[in-house]
Amino acid sequence: MELKTKIDAIEGKQEIVITREFELPLELLFKAYIEPEIVEQWMGTKVLKLENKRHGGWQFETLDPKGNKHGFSGVIHEFIPNEKITRTFEMENAPFGPQLEFLEFEKLTADTSKLRMQVVYRSVSIRDQILQLPFAQGINMAHNRLQEIVNKLK
Repeated sequence: MELKTKIDAIEGKQEIVITREFELPLELLFKAYIEPEIVEQWMGTKVLKLENKRHGGWQFETLDPKGNKHGFSGVIHEFIPNEKITRTFEMENAPFGPQLEFLEFEKLTADTSKLRMQVVYRSVSIRDQILQLPFAQGINMAHNRLQEIVNKLK
């Protein structure tokens, strides 16, 4: 089965580009990234903080199958409604360090939209370590849940 979320990783670069077209109006796709109740549903995480503004912070927490807590946090550097979010992302107690994410939201038609994420890592080796994880399958599953959950809001 072909994955709907595409991940492009050019050899020797410290970035990946993630793209996905959704059968959702632009406003609903953007809402899925900024409304804590929706984020919690499709990401399967608890939103502790989500300040959708320039210099705002965000913090999420999730439980693994053994009940251990894992934290994720960052700072929002740019926030333009229905257009873009630029933020840092850091996983607590991980050897990877922070990454920089550029999320761009594009209207395709009245009922479809596109997300493009450019994720920049500190080094090529860190990027390559991330790609060794079940990263592509995980983000596809999350985006599939996003589509399913937000469809109900139409």
